[in-house]
Amino acid sequence: MDSGEPAARDRKRHGRHYTPPALARFLAQRLLHHVPRSGAAGLRVLDPACGDGELLLALHREAGVLLPGVRVELVGYDLDAAGVAVARERARAAGIAVEWHVGDFLTASAGIAAGAFDAIITNPPYVRTQQLGGPTAQLLSKRFGLQGRIDLTHPFVAVAARLLRSDGVLGLLCANRFLTTKAGSNVRSLLLTELAPVELYDLGDTKLFEAAVLPAVTIATRSASRDVCRYVSAYEVDTPETISGTDLFEALTAEDSHCVTHGGRTFAVEVGTLATGDQVESAVSVALPVAVGAADHRRGAAVEARAAWRMSRPGVDGWLAEIEAGTWRTFGEVARIRVGIKTTADRVFISDRWGEMRPQPEAELLFDLITHHDVEPWRISRARDTRVLYPYDTSESARTPVDLREFPGAAAYLREHREALAGRKYLTDSGREWFEIWVPQRPQLWRVPKLVFPDISERPRFALDRSGAVVNGDCYWMSLADFGVDGAAQRLAYLLMGVANSALGLRFYDAVCGNRLYSGRRRWITQYVSRLPLPDPTTMRAGGVVELVRDFVDGGRVPDANALRLLDEWVAAAFGMRMFEVR
Repeated sequence: MDSGEPAARDRKRHGRHYTPPALARFLAQRLLHHVPRSGAAGLRVLDPACGDGELLLALHREAGVLLPGVRVELVGYDLDAAGVAVARERARAAGIAVEWHVGDFLTASAGIAAGAFDAIITNPPYVRTQQLGGPTAQLLSKRFGLQGRIDLTHPFVAVAARLLRSDGVLGLLCANRFLTTKAGSNVRSLLLTELAPVELYDLGDTKLFEAAVLPAVTIATRSASRDVCRYVSAYEVDTPETISGTDLFEALTAEDSHCVTHGGRTFAVEVGTLATGDQVESAVSVALPVAVGAADHRRGAAVEARAAWRMSRPGVDGWLAEIEAGTWRTFGEVARIRVGIKTTADRVFISDRWGEMRPQPEAELLFDLITHHDVEPWRISRARDTRVLYPYDTSESARTPVDLREFPGAAAYLREHREALAGRKYLTDSGREWFEIWVPQRPQLWRVPKLVFPDISERPRFALDRSGAVVNGDCYWMSLADFGVDGAAQRLAYLLMGVANSALGLRFYDAVCGNRLYSGRRRWITQYVSRLPLPDPTTMRAGGVVELVRDFVDGGRVPDANALRLLDEWVAAAFGMRMFEVR
């Protein structure tokens, strides 16, 4: 295959990211570790998205070492004829027989008998179904029950469950986002109802895979038994306590947690078991029972899949149980957590040079805009005079566009961009005016004080805004209008910020939500922030948190290292814990 830029762009567009040899070898080894050994004279293996054949070839090589004397039959499918041609040539050169197919496996799978394979090893395309076009997305949705922004991992796992024989094994390489996102609940449910996960590796920011996503390896069997699933994660750390090795793959299979160096970087490899329950409702729900009835298992899995999966370790589980005992409400129970506005035409609606615009919109329609650049812990500090043209009546609680006849400057400005704005058919088809923005949120609430925090940041950055500014779509916000009467709302806002910005809040996020990106960044979105815990605000210790945060926000106290250490102590105490238990 031509490895030039056009081919690379084509692979990216279709979600084709070929598996690196070292990762393919690891996946093959872990899959073969769970292949039934009793009386198996042959092993029939499928890769439904084989690409250049790396996974199948790696499995054949490793089977020769781990399962000597066992005959291995390999079958590979892929839409990419050029990729299959490369795979065919590689197999021929290595003297390995493979049954190759060029075509759409998801369509072809309907003609393959159930239980036809002993093992399936796959790295499905990293493509959202919406990218495949309306008819294809609708067909997949109907056939596999897909909803929302789902990628192709779901249908590939669904088909794998049907095509594996009893006790067959699935080796899956996919984006680790399925572990924690709402969209991933589809895959989590399949893995809990149709299969049984036995090993899970969150490979985090190791960069073992060239795709923009962070990868995970899952080994699951088609078995009625429900053994505890081993869960390992690997993320880069700045200040490791000790480094005990240099082989990352060896570290992934070690019994204990430790740090290793790999490619000039240091990674903390943490070892535990898979916890699949809702950790806010049950902090110590660690894993499925070893053996349950099929019907009970499916009912339980439906509940389990709604929550993010996390790693269970005795120390963490006990700590979460203490947090739960001291929790009064969660953030999501206190107030609605909203994303900021999304214009889908930022070039038209957002600028820091409105004074130079001709025609110039009226000042009353230009609102200060808070972006992630402006948000620090405790306070908003706007770096630039960025404002948004917000064509809504902010006296109304529901989305109500202004009458442009009353704003001739804005009307003239918007008409200059009418072709681009009216081209957003998704907006006009929904009955909206051509000059509206896509997600305006609640216009009346912008002038009410609110908590604001960025969508993506390394550490929590929850701040209080009283300026009446609009929040951009790269941030989330909580209106104090949801918190209660003025005095109680202010105190609750301070308490929310104190918990979120504390060491306890960060550790809770990592233990329960765990959606980390490259370079230590984390996602602070509704489904995660809503799970953060709050202690009883009426206690004296919670009052200590409130007063300290009030000093940070309104009293001019500098949140230096000593002050933040005091905050951590007060927050831990508010949950009934000692300070050292937070670390």
